[in-house]
Amino acid sequence: MKARHLLLLGACMAAPALGQHENHGAVQAPEDAHAGHEPAAAEPQADAHAGHGTGAVQPPADAHAGHAPAAAADPHAGHAPAAAADPHAGHDMTAATTAAAPGSAGDPPAEAFSGPVHAADLVFDAASMAASRELLRSEHGDITTLWLMADRLEMRRDDGENHYVWDMQGRYGGDLDRLWVKTEGEGTPGDAAERSELQLLWSRAIHPWFDVQAGLRHDFRPGPERSHVVIGLQGLLPYRFEVDAAAFVSDDGDLSARLEGEYDLWLTQRLIAQPRVEVEFAASDVPELGIGSGLNSAEIGLRLRYQVKREFAPYIGVEYERAFGGTADFARLAGNEEGGWNAMLGIQAWF
Repeated sequence: MKARHLLLLGACMAAPALGQHENHGAVQAPEDAHAGHEPAAAEPQADAHAGHGTGAVQPPADAHAGHAPAAAADPHAGHAPAAAADPHAGHDMTAATTAAAPGSAGDPPAEAFSGPVHAADLVFDAASMAASRELLRSEHGDITTLWLMADRLEMRRDDGENHYVWDMQGRYGGDLDRLWVKTEGEGTPGDAAERSELQLLWSRAIHPWFDVQAGLRHDFRPGPERSHVVIGLQGLLPYRFEVDAAAFVSDDGDLSARLEGEYDLWLTQRLIAQPRVEVEFAASDVPELGIGSGLNSAEIGLRLRYQVKREFAPYIGVEYERAFGGTADFARLAGNEEGGWNAMLGIQAWF
């Protein structure tokens, strides 16, 4: 009896449940939440539920799909690099410049000239210091020197004959004023000199490299002798070209001039090549001396000397000499050659 009651109760409870499921054979998809809504963007967004079948699980859409990766923004884009700031920009430097140099640029301040000429006078007696300075000048700043040089002492050979030549000079004095002596000449061994001259000059330094000279010259020769007033210039041109230029006015009123130039080309510390040029001019003919007007003679030579010591140097060389114009005419009339080559052997010395 109890068993029949339990079966009836179970049937009654199952009947409503079966009624509820008899029209639900398919599973209904939930209503689309976006149905009837137009997307706000220009491009429609994909429906998150489109293409979803029942029972199929779709992977979530890539949030970056269709997007190209954006390049990192250049923090300096559109910015021109700024120049380094001038530390003095906007500063007026006039005051500083004026304080350093009240006059023109580079001038010392006026205070630099406010003291005495000699600062030692502030400590010691001015008269004693003046005497000390004069002693210093006389002993060290005004030295008197003696210098003698035999520039050319040589024997020449030309046309089978030997000739001797000398060219010497010396000076005595200080840095500015000097007594200058010059002598030169030539002749044949065993005979009297064909010509010789002696100059006695006062020399004054007008430049660190040049002296102006004035004095007297006297010519000694077998023919008529002459005396001259001399004014000249002697010194060093740039690159150490030695020059000696002089003008002469004789006691007969004849005007002449001479120019000598030479240059020492150091081949080694002891071997020296010396080119030398000498030319002479005359303003008028002097027949008794065999001198014509204009360019009357020239000598061009080259000497090669070797310094055994700085004060002593033997040399060998060659030289070409020639007379020109009226002087050449007088030489031909006297039966002499107009010019020619000479070979020489000589000594240069000084002390």
